[in-house]
Amino acid sequence: MTRLEQAATSAGLTCKRTLAYCQGMSDLFRALADPTRRAILDELTEKDDQTLFEICIRLTTKHGLNSSRQAISQHLDVLEEAGLVMTRREGRYKFHTVDTSPLREIDKRWPGTTKERKK
Repeated sequence: MTRLEQAATSAGLTCKRTLAYCQGMSDLFRALADPTRRAILDELTEKDDQTLFEICIRLTTKHGLNSSRQAISQHLDVLEEAGLVMTRREGRYKFHTVDTSPLREIDKRWPGTTKERKK
């Protein structure tokens, strides 16, 4: 039993390791909770394979975000840890690509809305 499962059990939650309590899923929700990170994902969805410099320019011009490159880099690290952003290096440049596959786990857990299920 993991530490997280032990904590859930001691808190009165008597369930097997589920999506809602696993560490990876909490990283995903934490990554999506920040509006700047959601804006980064929007920009990478619109134009994939961007460098840090390109992302900073797009966030400034389209969203009015004047965050430093270091701050945006830290946001990208959080997104990468959550599995929402993949990176690759070419020489001096690091390119960022969006990966929405972790979001499929949420859809597996809570498929559709109530209205969709009634149809």
